[in-house]
Amino acid sequence: MDYTLKEMMTIIAAREIRNDDIVFCGTGISMLAAMAAKNINAPESVIFFETGALDSRLEELPLAVGDSRVMYKTSANGGLLDSFAAMQNPVTGRHVIGILGAAQIDKFGNLNSTVIGDYHSPEIRFSGSGGGCDVASFVPRSIIFMQHEKRKFVNRLDYLTSPGYIDGKGGRKKAGLPDGGPIMVITNLAVMRFDETTKEMYLSGVYPGITPERVLMNMEIEVDISRVKEEIPPSEKELRLLREKCDHQRLIL
Repeated sequence: MDYTLKEMMTIIAAREIRNDDIVFCGTGISMLAAMAAKNINAPESVIFFETGALDSRLEELPLAVGDSRVMYKTSANGGLLDSFAAMQNPVTGRHVIGILGAAQIDKFGNLNSTVIGDYHSPEIRFSGSGGGCDVASFVPRSIIFMQHEKRKFVNRLDYLTSPGYIDGKGGRKKAGLPDGGPIMVITNLAVMRFDETTKEMYLSGVYPGITPERVLMNMEIEVDISRVKEEIPPSEKELRLLREKCDHQRLIL
C-alpha cells in the first residue's frame, strides 16, 4: 500500500496514544497525530493546547495552536495559565502525554530548540522553548518528532532547552524533576525508545525498506540495534481516516 513517510510517522505516534490520555500538542505533525489518534484508536482521548482550548473537537485541522478552530466545541476555553496548570495538576497531569520537536537531541532524550552554536553568538537562533521545557519537565510521557540527520542526533547539545533523562538513570530526580520523560523518538527513518535501566536511546524499529545501518549512518551518537524490529505500516483504514477525516486539505500531509 502506498503511504508517505510523514503518514507513517503520524500513525506510529497516534498508535501510542490511549483512551485515557490527555494530549498536549503543538502546531504541525504533533497536532495531526493527536487528531489521528482521536479518530482512529483513542476516541476518548482529550486534546488540549497551550492557548487554553481544552477537549477540542477539531473537525478541521488548525493551522496553529492560536487558530480559532482549536476552540470549536471545546469543553472549556481558558488561557496559557490554565493549560500549564492542568499539565502540572496532580490529578489531571498524570494522564498527560506531550508531543514535542527539536533541532537537536542527545542519547538521553534531552532537547535543544534554542540555538545552534554558541549561545551568545549563534550560527542559528530558534524561537526557543515555548512550552517545550514545561512539557518535558512535568508530563509523565512525551513523544518526540525529529528529522533523522547526523546534525540532529548529537553527542552533546549546543544548548539544553528541554530535559529528557538528563545524564541517565536518576538524572531527573537529581535535577528536582518528577518521574517521567520521553518514551519514543519518531523520525522519517525509524523509531527510538529508551532503555528502562540506563535511560539511553536504542533503535526500536525501522520502516519497511530501511536498514539499521542506514539509521546509524545518520546519527552522531551510537545506539543499540539489537532490539530492532520492522514497524507495521499504516493500514487501509488508518490511511483513509488520516487523509479524509484528519487532513483532507493536505495542510500537513
